[in-house]
Amino acid sequence: MRDRFLAARPHWRDVVYGAIGWGAAMAVSAQGWLWLSVGALTSNYWSLTLLAFCGGMLAWPFALATFRFVAFGRSREAAFAAAFICLTVFTIGATSLIFAIIYRNFYAQWHGDPFTRLWVIQLVFTTAAALYQFAVQGLRLYLPLGVIFLFGASWLLATRNMPSKPRKTVTNV
Repeated sequence: MRDRFLAARPHWRDVVYGAIGWGAAMAVSAQGWLWLSVGALTSNYWSLTLLAFCGGMLAWPFALATFRFVAFGRSREAAFAAAFICLTVFTIGATSLIFAIIYRNFYAQWHGDPFTRLWVIQLVFTTAAALYQFAVQGLRLYLPLGVIFLFGASWLLATRNMPSKPRKTVTNV
């Protein structure tokens, strides 16, 4: 278990460059969907692009560490599946969390006084409504390019992060 935890700890370069790359891929995916669906004729074009970028950046370190923990000592196919699931879950989770915070901040002006019973109820239901709205409308931002980027990143992670097999040496006797 100790080896698994040590293997799960990514290098800072993998975290920083990977987060920027994954965030950029998710931003391009969001822009691609906006161009394909509405011809980019929306006043929220850059806001949605930034949302996808920040969600991807926030998700990457957690997805990478979880992937490395789960895929430690597994076959390449299992590592691909782990990368695919980790990137999917953490990217959607981080982006929907950011969306829920923005959504909640907008509706906070009509909510009750902080930390009252009414405020807690409003917080819970506003957050639930934001998560539902993101699930219904926001997941489309990842189609079709996000799926392609997801397959590519999963394949790269599965092939790059697998421990190398020891070489057989031939000794002359």
